[in-house]
Amino acid sequence: MHLTGELLIGGESRMGTNGEIKGVNPATGDTLEPAFGGATKADVEQAAALAAEAFGPYRSLPYETRATFLEAIAEHIEAIGDDLIVRVMAETGLPRARLEGERARTTGQLRLFASVLRDGGFLEARIDPALPDRKPLPRPDLRLRNVPLGPVAVFGASNFPLAFSVAGGDTASALAAGCPVIVKAHPAHPGTSELVGRAIQAAVASVGLHPGVFSMIHDSGYEVSQALVADPRVKAAGFTGSRRGGLALAAIAQGRPEPIPFYAEMSSINPVILLPAALKARAEKIAPDFVAALTLGAGQFCTNPGLILAIDGPELDAFVTAAGQAVAAAPASVMLTPGICKAFAHGVAALAEDPQVTTVARGQTGQGHTGQAGLFSVAASAFLANPHLHEEVFGAASLVVRCADQAELAAVIDALEGQLTIALHLEDGDHAIAGALLPALELKAGRILINGFGTGVEVAHAMVHGGPFPATSDAKATSVGTLAIARFLRPVSYQNLPEALLPAELRTDNPLGIARRVDGKMKLG
Repeated sequence: MHLTGELLIGGESRMGTNGEIKGVNPATGDTLEPAFGGATKADVEQAAALAAEAFGPYRSLPYETRATFLEAIAEHIEAIGDDLIVRVMAETGLPRARLEGERARTTGQLRLFASVLRDGGFLEARIDPALPDRKPLPRPDLRLRNVPLGPVAVFGASNFPLAFSVAGGDTASALAAGCPVIVKAHPAHPGTSELVGRAIQAAVASVGLHPGVFSMIHDSGYEVSQALVADPRVKAAGFTGSRRGGLALAAIAQGRPEPIPFYAEMSSINPVILLPAALKARAEKIAPDFVAALTLGAGQFCTNPGLILAIDGPELDAFVTAAGQAVAAAPASVMLTPGICKAFAHGVAALAEDPQVTTVARGQTGQGHTGQAGLFSVAASAFLANPHLHEEVFGAASLVVRCADQAELAAVIDALEGQLTIALHLEDGDHAIAGALLPALELKAGRILINGFGTGVEVAHAMVHGGPFPATSDAKATSVGTLAIARFLRPVSYQNLPEALLPAELRTDNPLGIARRVDGKMKLG
C-alpha cells in the first residue's frame, strides 16, 4: 500500500499546497503518515472545469458503458484487498468485520446502480402521441425522459468511510445518473479516500472515459468546500454530516446566482415508540436488543435510536431497568475522531446535569477517545418544555420519555423534528393505537419500521434514507436505494420533435427496449 497524500484532479495527481491534513488513529491517538496537501481554489477551478468538459461526452455514453464503469469501480476497490481494510481500521478505530461488510455494501450498491442503468426505468420515459383530430383543440406529440443535472459535488461522511464516502451512495448514484463527480474527502480518513479515489481513477482509465468524470480534493479548512459548492459549473451537491456544516453549505448553494439542489443528511434522533401491549409482553426482551442497536459502532450511526417514547407504568419500569443493566455492562467504544468524542461527552454531560433528567445508567469507562454509553429518563412534560432535549447526541446515548397517556404520547410525537426513522414495537393489541399514530409518523420520518431498530439500512429499491428537516435538507429525496438517482436528474419534455431528432429512449420503435408509459399506460420494452 503506497499513499502519496496527493489530490486527484481528473486523471492527474499532485500534492496540494494549501495546508496539510494527517489521519489520526482514534484508538491510540497516533498521527498517521503521510501528510495530505490541502487544495486551493485554483484546484477547485481545474476540477470543476474538467468536470464540465467531461459532462457532455459522459452523459451521452450508452447506458451499458456507464454500467460497465460502475462495475469497474467495484472491481478496482476489491482489488485493493486487505490494504484498504487495514488503513480504514487505522483511521477510524472501527473493527475489521464491520469494515469488510461496509466494503461489500459499497461495491454492492455500485453494481446495483449498474443494474438500474440496464433496466432504464430511471428515465421515466413517457409518450403521449399526437391527437390531431381532438376537439376542440388537437394534442401535440409529447415525449418525456429524465436527463442528468451536470457535475456534482460529494462530501465524504465521517461515520461511513466507504459506503458514504468517496465511492459511496452519493457518488454511485450521481455517476449512474450521468453526472461527473468531484469528491471532497473527509479529513478523518484521507488515506482511505486516496485508495478508493485511485480505484475510481483506474476505472475511468480502464473504460476509456474523459478523465474529468472524477476528481477528489482535500480541504484543510472550510474555504475550499465553500468554493466547491459555489462554483457555477457544479449543479448539485450531496452531504452527510453535522447540521451546522450542512446548513452553512446549503446557504451557499441557495445563495448562488443560480441556486442548486443541496442534499444534506444532518440530524436525527430516530425515536423508538414502545406501545403498551408490546411492553407488557416483552419489555425485558426489547431492552437488550435496544442497547445493542444503541451501542452499535459506538452509537455513531445516523439511525442510532436516541429516543424512547412510551406510556409510563410498571411495564416501562421493567424495560428501563433491563436496558439500564445492559447499558451498565456496555464497554467503552473508540469513537471516530477526537472531535466527535469531545462533542459526545459534552452532549452527555448536558443531559446528566439537567435537573429534570434522571441518569438511568452509564456504560463502562475507557481510555483515549472512547465513548461511555448513557441512558437517561425524563417526564414528557419536561421534554415538551425543553427544546434542547430534542437535540441529537451523536453517540451511544438515549433518552427515555415517560408519557402520562396516549394523548401526551401523541403530543410528544407532534413536537418532534423530522427524522430518518421512527420505530414502533407492538403486538396485535397495539394495532388501534398504532393506526392512530401512523398519520403523524408519516409526517415526521422517511422510514417507519415495526419491531426493530433503524440501524440496518438495506440498499434496495424500496428503501428511503431521508426525511423531513433537519434529518435531511430535502424530504423528497433519499441517499440510499435506487431512488437516490432521482436527485441528480430532471425531466425534459419534447414536443413535436421529428423522429430522427428524438433521443433513442423516446423513439417510436423503442430501440433500447425499455419500459415506457405510452398514452398513460405502461408498456414493457
